[in-house]
Amino acid sequence: METVSELLSDDSLVMRLAAAFRRAGHDLYLVGGPVRDMYLRRPHVDLDFSTGATPEETLEIVKKLSTTQWLQGMKFGTVGAEIDGVHLEITTFRTERYEVDSRHPRVEFESDVETDLSRRDFTVNAVAMRLPEKTIVDPFGGLDDIKERVLETPIHPDDSFSDDPLRMLRAFRFASQLDFRISQDVLDSVARLKEKLRTVSAERIADELAKLLLGERPGPALEQADATGLTDEFLPELSGLKLEQDPVHRHKDVFHHTLAVLERTEPILQLRLAALLHDVGKPKTRRIGPEGVSFHHHEVVGADMARERLRALRYPNEIVDSVAEMIRLHHRFHTYRLGWSDAAVRRYVRDAGPLLGLLNALVRADCTTRNAEKAKRLAARMDELEDRISELAAREEIDKMRPELDGGQIMAYLGIPPGPLVGQARDFMMELRLDEGLLGEDEAYARLDAWAREHGIEPAGTRVPPKEKKKDA
Repeated sequence: METVSELLSDDSLVMRLAAAFRRAGHDLYLVGGPVRDMYLRRPHVDLDFSTGATPEETLEIVKKLSTTQWLQGMKFGTVGAEIDGVHLEITTFRTERYEVDSRHPRVEFESDVETDLSRRDFTVNAVAMRLPEKTIVDPFGGLDDIKERVLETPIHPDDSFSDDPLRMLRAFRFASQLDFRISQDVLDSVARLKEKLRTVSAERIADELAKLLLGERPGPALEQADATGLTDEFLPELSGLKLEQDPVHRHKDVFHHTLAVLERTEPILQLRLAALLHDVGKPKTRRIGPEGVSFHHHEVVGADMARERLRALRYPNEIVDSVAEMIRLHHRFHTYRLGWSDAAVRRYVRDAGPLLGLLNALVRADCTTRNAEKAKRLAARMDELEDRISELAAREEIDKMRPELDGGQIMAYLGIPPGPLVGQARDFMMELRLDEGLLGEDEAYARLDAWAREHGIEPAGTRVPPKEKKKDA
């Protein structure tokens, strides 16, 4: 991945693009994140440009240099293109404002770069580089704010957030990604205007939340967002974790525990969403008894709550399902200390399926105790479980575990057509596989025979090869 500085070499695509615009009589400016990241010495994948050229003029220029163009944003002034494998966007100078209940901004084209920069979300993104001269345009002190690592808005934050309320959440996203401090003026404005976030589409909020979660410091960013009340507008379950402390029976601070778990996970979206929501069922299941505070079945309640919240945020079904399933299963490991048979290990692997690695990572991250001895014991138990899973996998291929007799074999032996009874028999055979491992074909048929007679079925007794063998024959 090239840095922005490398992309600005004399023979680079950026300079060739700038030369093409200059020949057509237009200035071209590198703007926003790429300029910011150049000063932060961070790599930046996509490139954003501004120009005084109209979208139609921009398209004519880039057609001669690019292999692919994207025109969906032309009515908003943006032309996308790919040049030498690099994705870039070129936007006509503009200002924009999001209207209530609209997913698209109202755009007004402008004639100068300074006005264009004034519409940017934060001063650190309101710095431009004029090309090909490489001269900096910084009307709002963005370079100083980059140096100080602080997030300020180019115009009054109330006006900026009214133009696009999503910028309030974006402030915390940048705090997480860049480890920047948010100015007090910006925080105060978020607290005043937080309800405006309700006008933003769920998809845009979900995208910002995902970027926040995948940043380097999601915990502190979310804690600050919660302090302003902003998270109540899209994730009220988070502040709900700040349970009242029981004066008699001490228990964990679930809110800060959740943020600690989040910080202990790898930046994988499903994993971090599961970490964020893994204990959301605790407030509903909290009970205080003689032995202390309990949260029985919070993982089941929490899985349902997480599913509902993620659907409301319009995350894809595959993300919703995987996060909910990890939450439902994350507490099962705590019974391992009571002793799991091989059958219990097989069931754990079967139920986790392709989520096994992420589930185990969540379980490990969930151990935030300050008791070093307890943490060591929990880690040792997970090491042992993973070793047992590896041993069983090598011996039985449990990641591909199926009943020893498939549906075709079951129907042939019992002499029955497709239907619910076949499913019941297959479930019986799967339970045998989980409980006892591989039995061998003769014993498998003997068990099926006994099950059939218990259910009033006289087996036909026909044995056929499994479907896989038929294909190989």
